[in-house]
Amino acid sequence: MTTTDTTETLYQGQYLRLKRQGHWEYAERCNASGAVIVVALTPENKLLFVEQYRIPIAARSIEMPAGLVGDLSDNDTIEAAARRELLEETGWQATHIDLLMTGPTSSGLSNEMIAFVRARGLTRIDAGGGDESENITVHEVPLADAPRWLAGKMAEGYSMDPKLWAGLWMIARNPDGSALNDSPPTQPP
Repeated sequence: MTTTDTTETLYQGQYLRLKRQGHWEYAERCNASGAVIVVALTPENKLLFVEQYRIPIAARSIEMPAGLVGDLSDNDTIEAAARRELLEETGWQATHIDLLMTGPTSSGLSNEMIAFVRARGLTRIDAGGGDESENITVHEVPLADAPRWLAGKMAEGYSMDPKLWAGLWMIARNPDGSALNDSPPTQPP
């Protein structure tokens, strides 16, 4: 469905723009072209999770490494942002970044699109923890224990990003359901 309603800007901030089109109000990012979430498994078969306090939900949240694409440069790419966020947040560097899929984060609220990537060939080169504005705790959880560990953190009161479960699925599978092997997945349309 398309609409001929005009779009009006309700608010413009440094990072967000609120708009109305007809009766629908929604948010846009002003300083980025999208976001990326990194599904990363260490050579020791441990999944990388990050924990940080999120002001909008007033809670500590467990997530996979993630960040904005295009917030530092107009020439930023999904791959470059994935490498940057993985290193910055976890201290791990990847030799390969495979784009798995891109889709909306909350299609009824925002135009933001998020790319899922799989990081391969990981080497630890730093402690991680985020940039100067972040206070990130890195968790390296054995793959076999990850669902139980996440359920335990949820029971402790942590907020869980639902994208975690999609990320768990993508550790062993490509978006089309085929089993992961050492070759990169077919690029999504």
